Amino acid sequence: MPETARTRSAISWPRLVPLGILVAAAAIFIALGGHHYLTFSAFVENRARLSGLVARWGVAAAIVYIFVYAAAVALSVPGGAILTIIGGFLFGTWLGGLSAVMGAILGAACIFLAARAGLGGLAQRAGPWFEKLQAGFAADAFSYLLVLRLIPVFPFWLVNLIPALVGIGLPTFLLATLIGIIPGTFIYAAIGNGLGKVVEAPDPDILFHPSVLGPILALALFALLPVWYRRRQRRRSS
Repeated sequence: MPETARTRSAISWPRLVPLGILVAAAAIFIALGGHHYLTFSAFVENRARLSGLVARWGVAAAIVYIFVYAAAVALSVPGGAILTIIGGFLFGTWLGGLSAVMGAILGAACIFLAARAGLGGLAQRAGPWFEKLQAGFAADAFSYLLVLRLIPVFPFWLVNLIPALVGIGLPTFLLATLIGIIPGTFIYAAIGNGLGKVVEAPDPDILFHPSVLGPILALALFALLPVWYRRRQRRRSS
């Protein structure tokens, strides 16, 4: 069968519908300026209003937060870090971090399934580069994906797409994602919780309190992980 015919036969347009819906929704969200609300300045401006909503809605506020987080991840729009900080500010380190993890898992599963359904057939024809990437994942899919989650060398949305294209199973994807995002998520949630303490008690000395200074130092170390990983990979390849 000619290559063009095989390529056409690999494309199932109905299977592209879920991915198309996510792409269209992301484009509409950005066109309407929704991404401007996923910034630190927008958070500072609206923090009192958000705190009021949480006080009135109680548990329902955490559920809404989870679905908002999931939608942001599914649409692959930037702002995961600030959303996690907001969660820590509104709900505390543990509930905020747990809610962020749940939202991230739900959103990642949505984009993973949509990409696997719509692009799986096309990805197999991407050439030698893709075959090498697929072989690397196939050797130990869980460990490979876990490293990519623990050490954020690549953007979160990209690590949602690549496993779908290389044929990783959904359970492996979800488990590696769950374990891998927990450290960074709770660090950001702890920063949000510490930020709440700074707002409540605007004393310069509060910055040296363990609940405030600790997460900041942990984030600094976490940010150095990609640098360490790249240097380690260069030494191994040389």
